[in-house]
Amino acid sequence: MIRAARSVTANLAEGVGRYHYLETIQSCRMARGSLYELLDHLQVAVDNNYLKAAEFKAFDERIRSASRLLNGFVRYLRDRKDGAGKSRSTDKPINR
Repeated sequence: MIRAARSVTANLAEGVGRYHYLETIQSCRMARGSLYELLDHLQVAVDNNYLKAAEFKAFDERIRSASRLLNGFVRYLRDRKDGAGKSRSTDKPINR
């Protein structure tokens, strides 16, 4: 579980450090996979009575929230890559 949890942030850092939209998107997908791997480990912990169902529910909500944030970041990166957010008059990216 520790490795899966650390893998999420490590993948995000690696992707951002590459300075390329497609590589950052791929790293986000890997991070999302690690989130779901962690979710699976937590479910196994519940199944084996190491974790209470209520505790699992709290983790599940946080993991799914993080996944939604990642999905939004991927959409943002795709839009930036495809040129969305550019000013029509100057064709320069809009600073946000």
